[in-house]
Amino acid sequence: MVSPESSSMSSDSTLEPITTWHSFAAEKALKVLDTDSETGLTPQQVTQRQEQYGLNELEEGAGRSPLEILWDQFTNIMLVMLIAVAIVSAFIDLRKGAFPKDAVAIFAIVILNGMLGYFQESRAEQALAALKRMSSPKVRVMRDGKLLEVSAKELVPGDIMFLEAGVQIPADGRLIEAQNLQVREAALTGEAEGVIKKPSVELPEDAPLGDRINMVFMGTEVVQGRGEVIVTNTGMTTELGRIAEMIQGVESEPTPLQQRMSQLGNVLVSGSLALVALVVIGGVIRTGSFSSLEDLLEVSLSMAVAVVPEGLPAVVTVTLAIGTQRMVRRHALIRKLPAVETLGSVTTICSDKTGTLTQNKMVVQSVYTLNEVFQVTGEGYAPVGELRLITSDENSTLSPAAEVLQPILTACVLCNDAQLQQDKNQWIILGDPTEGALLSLAGKVGLFRETHNQQNPRIAEIPFSSERKRMSVICQSDDEFSMFTKGSPELILAQCDAVLVGNTTVSLTEVDRQRILDQNNEMAGKGLRVLGFATRSLTTLPEEGTEEAAEQELVWLGLVGMLDAPRPEVREAVKRCREAGIRPVMITGDHQLTAKVIAQDLGIASPDDLSLTGQELQKLSQTELEQEVEQVSVYARVSPEHKLRIVQALQKNGEFVAMTGDGVNDAPALKQADIGIAMGITGTDVSKEASDMILLDDNFATIVAATEEGRVVYSNIRRFVKYILGSNIGEVLVIASSPILGLGGVPLSPLQILWMNLVTDGLPALALAMEPAEPAVMQRPPNDPRESIFARGLGLYMVRIGIIFAILTIVLMVWAYDHTKIAGNPERWKTMVFTTLCLAQMGHAIAVRSDNQLTIQMNPATNPYLWAAVLLTTVLQLLLIYVPPLQSFFGTHPLTFTELLICLGFSALMFIWIEMEKLVQRWFFQRRQTPSL
Repeated sequence: MVSPESSSMSSDSTLEPITTWHSFAAEKALKVLDTDSETGLTPQQVTQRQEQYGLNELEEGAGRSPLEILWDQFTNIMLVMLIAVAIVSAFIDLRKGAFPKDAVAIFAIVILNGMLGYFQESRAEQALAALKRMSSPKVRVMRDGKLLEVSAKELVPGDIMFLEAGVQIPADGRLIEAQNLQVREAALTGEAEGVIKKPSVELPEDAPLGDRINMVFMGTEVVQGRGEVIVTNTGMTTELGRIAEMIQGVESEPTPLQQRMSQLGNVLVSGSLALVALVVIGGVIRTGSFSSLEDLLEVSLSMAVAVVPEGLPAVVTVTLAIGTQRMVRRHALIRKLPAVETLGSVTTICSDKTGTLTQNKMVVQSVYTLNEVFQVTGEGYAPVGELRLITSDENSTLSPAAEVLQPILTACVLCNDAQLQQDKNQWIILGDPTEGALLSLAGKVGLFRETHNQQNPRIAEIPFSSERKRMSVICQSDDEFSMFTKGSPELILAQCDAVLVGNTTVSLTEVDRQRILDQNNEMAGKGLRVLGFATRSLTTLPEEGTEEAAEQELVWLGLVGMLDAPRPEVREAVKRCREAGIRPVMITGDHQLTAKVIAQDLGIASPDDLSLTGQELQKLSQTELEQEVEQVSVYARVSPEHKLRIVQALQKNGEFVAMTGDGVNDAPALKQADIGIAMGITGTDVSKEASDMILLDDNFATIVAATEEGRVVYSNIRRFVKYILGSNIGEVLVIASSPILGLGGVPLSPLQILWMNLVTDGLPALALAMEPAEPAVMQRPPNDPRESIFARGLGLYMVRIGIIFAILTIVLMVWAYDHTKIAGNPERWKTMVFTTLCLAQMGHAIAVRSDNQLTIQMNPATNPYLWAAVLLTTVLQLLLIYVPPLQSFFGTHPLTFTELLICLGFSALMFIWIEMEKLVQRWFFQRRQTPSL
């Protein structure tokens, strides 16, 4: 960093980026940048600086190529094992002179799963592309004494740039001159209100971004006025560039689901290889030679195919897709499928204030006259509600407010440039939201601008300016003229010498002045934005150019306090958050006092909770911040790097963080968070591209609803994982037992196993994904993102059920082997084993819907998809047995009616066993709950 005192830019100097230009006087900035406000840079200086600093555009980091993404899909350990199985299977089939249909089928599944993963991951992040679109294509500059229009990307530090209303600012700069300049900096600060710029001020070096009123920044927009700026930073050295750099520096971590699926693959493959080795070694030892090695390899191949749940990736993807559809119906759009399940693990929600927790509508809360206080009720801009007089005992009563407050409400209507309109069933504001709130206030007692403007037409006005901090209008009624003034209470009060008490004008005493100032401080202490109102009767219309002099000897009318009111549904959503073990945190660019008031009102913070400002946070080391974050519920006046640091500190403490945001400033934190949530209505392209989820209604309550859906999705994933893998373990044990029992041959071919894993397992598993939410899903703690896929008894269940599954099928297999040999068709026992395994899975699917409720106690109508899947799969299995072309392809044999009934009976035992387990568990739980005598 170059110090302000020593920095200068000459033709042969190199200047490191300075980030404290707001602490420089304009003259000093010109000197440091070696330029002139009248003539600008010379062509030689421009050329040299373009060579030195490059183009004024954001640089994109290199990401993974499509080929790399595709290759990564086939490095999945389960797919690698399937590829190896397919190669060995093809070799054995070709050696026998048979068509390798098993290998072809396995390769098809491998390619399908690989492409599925590729399409999920190939949506490259477009956050930087969105940032680049925020630059203005053309800009007016002074170069070599001439006013030119150049491409924004050609700007260099030291250029003199001219701004006017509607221009999108293409670089960071220090203001030299400004006339009524207002800039909307929502993209950087998150606050929609225009910032009034003042070139003459010098600020401390640690001034927050939102308070740098002598600077303008790339990506923001001029709302009104004009200005002259010296460009201080371009490209990646701008505030927007620093955000782009932070986005590039954030690495995406695997989601909990991805980590669990990876763990599952490792366990399955290692277990499969160990079992294959055991079978081969056991078979060789049993025979005493390698003569049966080929048969043992065929058994091993079948086991390897059986252990890999080929249909699981597709089922997981479809389940997540179903979850996204459910969330869309609840106004949450998921951009990345794994985020659906990840929501169920969220422990902390870091939410922006404006528009998410609040309505993004200024609503009047109270009106103070000298001796009276009125509380205002009603929501939004609708001119519906009441004004209640707050009496000395703090009770509120209805008051004839239209009469008592007639003067101040008239000033609210006439000293106003906004319009209040009804669009269908919704009231909207055209113009400044603050002025709109005043129109809504007056409308609550039947005073509307259209009527008053006709009765009291405006004939002159003194517009608001940053120096005056007030606005005045002069209206005519018959032959009389009246001035109405609104603005900063302190400044307007200084222009008053009288006060209206009831219908009487009396002199304004020092006691009255202090009382009004105390009222102003009281309202500000509640986080309200306060406006003062005054009036004056004029006998003649002031001459042109003397209107401002008429703003003297005013009569004080009162104070109006307004607030961006909280959304009414957010309080309940915050309550549900806390019941679900989720901690809400407010992170905003707004003032600390306002943020604390709203946070306490919503239940996000209590009066004893800590709050931090950006300046206070800047002084903390990351280690100190990590110690503080668990106690802080409100962060105010924060900058982009602060938001990123907060999320990182929470994650370091083991929190699973959801972060909301709408501006460019939020993008790095959105990308860093475990779940980045962008605003759909007010959000910038940058925030949306960096997010995992988009709120279509910008509502905090929608996050809570989406979190509930995330928990449901995770519960359903666990449900069908234990269904699929419990069945797979049973299949593996049945196949492994065949050579050990000396039955001769493999009971199931790889093709039949693929059928079971994809169809017999897949269709019911998809139906299980449609299970509705369990009772009290939001009254339990969040899912632990670090827990194993086998946690909470799931692993034990799969092993236990797999063993029972195998025992039942092995008993049938031994009987069927002897039975079919006697019947003269020694291969038919394999079809009986195949059929029993498939039908037993149907009973398993029906029983696994609930861990503790008996199937007979559950309403079958809550998941009709499951019953349809069971029926369809059963019919398909019968077709494989009795349709000749399918018999030939899958290697099955037709069963007699008696044999089919026996298969069905053994299959039903699986369902009965699981239901009996539920009864035993229920009895055991009730016994533990019953106190001993």
